[in-house]
This record gives sequence, C-alpha cells and structure tokens, in this order.
Amino acid sequence: MADISAIFGSLLIIGITFPGMLSTWWLLFPTSVERAQTRLDQTPAQCFWFGGVLTAIALVPILVLLMLPFGPAQFIGWALIVILLTISSLGSAGIAARMGARLTQQSNISPAAAFLRSAIALELAVFFPVIGWIIVLPLTIVTALGATGFALLRWSPKTVSTPVINPAVAHE
Repeated sequence: MADISAIFGSLLIIGITFPGMLSTWWLLFPTSVERAQTRLDQTPAQCFWFGGVLTAIALVPILVLLMLPFGPAQFIGWALIVILLTISSLGSAGIAARMGARLTQQSNISPAAAFLRSAIALELAVFFPVIGWIIVLPLTIVTALGATGFALLRWSPKTVSTPVINPAVAHE
C-alpha cells in the first residue's frame, strides 16, 4: 500500500509542478522560449531531427556511464539524464507557448492563461496511458530538445522574402 501511495504522490507532485516549471521558463527566459516557439512554428521537422541528433550524441556517453560498475560513474550518467531533460524543458515551454498562441487566437483569454492551459494540456497528453507514454512523450522530448538547441544556439529559421514588384515596371 505504501508503494502505491508513493507512486501516486510522485505523479501528483509532477502533475502540479510541471506547468509551474514551464511557466517559470516562460517568465524567466522569454527570448529563449520565443526563439524555440518560432522555430517550432516554422520548422518543426528540423527541430525533431536536430533533437534526434542531440539525443543520439548524448545517449552514447550516458549509456556507457550507466553500464559501468562504478557508483560515481552511474551517478554522473543519471545526472546527465536530468540535465538533458532540464534543457529539454525549455523547448517544452516553447511547445506550450506555441499551443498557447493558437489558443489565444481562437478564444478571448490572456496569453498567460492560454500558456498555462496549454502547459496543462501538454502534460495531460503525456500522461495519457500507452499513447502518451510511448508516442507523445518521446516525440515531445526529442522535438523540445531540438527547439532548445536551436534557441540556445540562436539559429533562427531562414525568412523567405517576397519580391517587391514595382507597379511601373509591372505594366510594361
């Protein structure tokens, strides 16, 4: 019974704190979250693939450290996982901000309320049994990591400029 209470309590704490953490990133690092949001809005596939590359690069040393029969090495491996997920949460704030921007356009609520509702919706999608655990969670983590990577490296998507047509030349 104590195990069930511990698991339920842990999930409850995570459920309450995740939208708060995303809101904290949104308020403390607005430019980074906005860059991640812009990148996710314009090039979501590139965010996913860049996140996949970053995940593959980080996964090799993490797995090596976790396989070593040396306690401090395993601790460093787990610490790297926590650091990677923390960095990825900045991109998750970008995903929630993108969802919040769409929600603001569709309804008459403030951007802060839309962001918080979007963070809760993202969290609930991840907690959905099986589909959320196997599909939504890995896709969100990898895509968020790619968006964070782009945001921290300040790689903004290329803007497509539309040619200006001179009306005098167009009639000739």
